[in-house]
Order: sequence, then C-alpha cells, then structure tokens
Amino acid sequence: MGQTRVAATTAAQSPAAELSPETNGQAEEPLQLLGEDSWEEFSIAVPWGTVEAKWWGSKERQPIIALHGWQDNCGSFDRLCPLLPADTSILAIDLPGHGKSSHYPMGMQYFIFWDGICLIRRIVRKYNWKNVTLLGHSLGGALTFMYAASFPTEVEKLINIDIAGPTVRSTQRMAEGTGRALDKFLDYETLPESKQPCYSYDEMIKLVLDAYDGSVDEPSVRVLMNRGMRHNPSKDGYLFARDLRLKVSLLGMFTAEQTLAYARQIRCRVLNIRGIPGMKFETPQVYADVIATLRENAAKVVYVEVPGTHHLHLVTPDRVAPHINRFLKEA
Repeated sequence: MGQTRVAATTAAQSPAAELSPETNGQAEEPLQLLGEDSWEEFSIAVPWGTVEAKWWGSKERQPIIALHGWQDNCGSFDRLCPLLPADTSILAIDLPGHGKSSHYPMGMQYFIFWDGICLIRRIVRKYNWKNVTLLGHSLGGALTFMYAASFPTEVEKLINIDIAGPTVRSTQRMAEGTGRALDKFLDYETLPESKQPCYSYDEMIKLVLDAYDGSVDEPSVRVLMNRGMRHNPSKDGYLFARDLRLKVSLLGMFTAEQTLAYARQIRCRVLNIRGIPGMKFETPQVYADVIATLRENAAKVVYVEVPGTHHLHLVTPDRVAPHINRFLKEA
C-alpha cells in the first residue's frame, strides 16, 4: 500500500511559493519551463484517418500522453504545458471526432470511454512506449484511469484533473435513456452540413462561453476554439469542428461498482487534482470512494484540492502546474 498525501492549496498560498522539504527551508532553484512556443503539430495515422496532436518539448523523449475532456480538444492544455518542466515532453492529442482529428466514418458510433482506452493502447503499441505517464482532464482523466486499470504494470504515473474515474450513471437512468440516445445519434448522423448552425467568430465565442456556464473565461474559449471551429466553405461563418455525433454520450457509461472494480486494479503512482468547486457530479460520493479505493493498492496517491472551476488547468494553470511539477520530480 502506498503512502498518501492530502493537501489543499488556497489562493493566498500559491504552491509556486511553497518551500521544498528537501531544501531545508531554502527556496528551490527556478525551474526551467517549456514555454509557449515549444510545440509542433503531430499526426498519427489510424485506420479511419488521423489523430492530430500537439507535441510539446523534445521528440527525443517519450512523452506524457495528455487527453482532454468531452467536446474539448488538445488546446485544453495550451496554458498548462508551457508551465511544465523543460525536460518534459507531452503529447496532447485531439480525441477522435474532436479538434482536428478525423471523425469516425458514417455508420460508426462513438463509445467514448471504450474507444479512448483502445486509442491510448493503439498509440502506445505503435511507438513501443514503456512505463507510460498519463495526464487527463474530465473525460480524458476517465480514459487514463481506465487505461491504468487495464494495463496496471505498464503505467508509471497517472495525473488526473477534476475527475476520479468514469462518469457514473444509475442503471435506471441508462435504461430509460437508451432509446432517445439512439434516435438522437441517427438524427445527427443524417444532418447535412447545410443545415448545421453557422456563426460569426464573435457569435461562436459567446455561444461556447455561455454553454460552459462559468467553467471557462473568454480568453480560454478563444484558446479552445483555435481547434474547435472551422470555416464554413459555403457561407461566411464558422461551424463546430467536432463531430455532432459526440453529443450522444450516454451509451457505454459505468456504474459505481464497475468504476470501483477498476480502481482496485491500479498500481501506479497517482496524482489527483480536484477543483474547488470544480465540476458538480451527479454522484459526488463516488469521487471520494474512488480515491479511497486507489489508496488500497496504488504505489502512491496524492490528492490535492485547488480553488478553481472544472477547467482550472486552462483558466488558472499557475495553480495546477506546481503540483504536477512536484509529482513528476518525485521518484
């Protein structure tokens, strides 16, 4: 059983100003950071097209694999990655149907949890990476959690932001919603582009800002929409870049029992950063139950609470990065 450290960070006491216990009260030497321009586009061939990504840092190192949240894109990490150590590489990918990545062919359905786990495995096997470190936010954190549980001896570190495990739904809610979800999926599949809403740039920014309901600010929306919108070739305006079919997310959800069973499989070192207030979960107790279950078998579990919204890594990355940097530095 690994040791557990529980900490809380307040706005008045930024982790960047904390002293390291290894320095006997002396301030740590300034950390060399990646910076804003240390990335390039990266493309991964897959059977249905390509998975697009941003590779931060040197390509001579095995990267941390970073996965974003539902209907976001890898731009979600654009403000966090520059604050990570310069000797770190991060591969932040656009999940299938998100950002610049290929959409699934007509007739294929998104089972976002299971698809994502398989995608991580596909990438790891393609590049023969060993002892991987995973970073996830929201849906991306659910995927990294599931991967660490499915391949417990092949993951070294798991870093999740404002998510503990897959979204939990009651069996009754899943049963009642299946029919509606299937019809909605088929409706989206046959909706021609000419009938999809088209917006001006400013309209798109305002629409997304309102939809996120306080989780992001306007500058953060502009960062996300660099990959989240595309120009409409037939009209003077913009469309969402993501696949509309992604809006049907109910199918393939988990029960609390399933999530806890997977939590018991995880053996790696874990850092979980919970936003306060962060996301409002339908079953908030499951978050605490997952953390408690991880402590049973994981090599180490570090749980920290950081003031911020669900997108705290994008809106207030300076509060998040020091915790990640400290965790990466630890053996």
